[in-house]
Amino acid sequence: MSRKSVFGLDRRVFVTGLASFFASLAVFSRQSQAKSSEIRFGLTPVFLTSDLELLGRLQTYLGRTTSVPVNLITRRTYQEIVALLISRQIDAAWICGYPYVMHETELQMVAVPRWRGRPLYQSYLIVDADRRAENLADLKGDVHAFSDPDSNSGFLVTRAALAEAHARPETFFERTFFTYGHRNVIRAVASGLATSGSVDGYVYEVVAELEPELTARTRIVRRSEWLGFPPIAAPRVAVDNQNLARLSAALLNMSEDMEGRAILAMLRLDGFAREEADLFDTIAAKAATVALQG
Repeated sequence: MSRKSVFGLDRRVFVTGLASFFASLAVFSRQSQAKSSEIRFGLTPVFLTSDLELLGRLQTYLGRTTSVPVNLITRRTYQEIVALLISRQIDAAWICGYPYVMHETELQMVAVPRWRGRPLYQSYLIVDADRRAENLADLKGDVHAFSDPDSNSGFLVTRAALAEAHARPETFFERTFFTYGHRNVIRAVASGLATSGSVDGYVYEVVAELEPELTARTRIVRRSEWLGFPPIAAPRVAVDNQNLARLSAALLNMSEDMEGRAILAMLRLDGFAREEADLFDTIAAKAATVALQG
């Protein structure tokens, strides 16, 4: 074998390839370190307000208490945020109980908010304040506003109730549309753009405090049973276990921190807690009811 040949390759080619290989490893290592140098936390306007002060204070609080820079990743829909979670492009996200139960094998629960002492909330059916309607059946033929196709309170609850009555949104209502925001559902009904809507009861109650003139133009027709509050979830295989543990601790201890309590007050929440997955069994049952109808 020639001195210039190593396993049939020119020695210079071999050395150059080896150098390239180690350079690639170095780049990969730097990318991995960069990946772990920040916490990427997903949010969607479907649930949270887009208030810039709130988002800024939340980002600052999480960065301080985790000692890691926090990047808030916002998307328009739950589908986009959940896709980022499942593909492990973000560390965690505030999602909804519906996508959580649909992807439970791919996700882990980090924490669940507590509102008025419990990790529970309801879905409301709302109409114009002067409308004579008492139940879902009275809304037949309406133009109905939903918040998001992956929202429990803003879609699934009403969809499941219709399925139990052997009906579908596309035939029960004259027309439906998605507003991609619970506050937008309230606005749609209050303005007459929609004649009824499905909305998150927690959001409705918060808006009633902040914008009473808006909710005053609507009326609650039906409240659902109590359901698991939208959770904070992470990929089943964490992007970075240490960062996820830091984020979890920051959320669970928020009520013990002065700035954390200020943020919770803005959100009208008591705090965050660990909960068992069976908190979402009722939502899973509703998803199964809808799936059976096809």
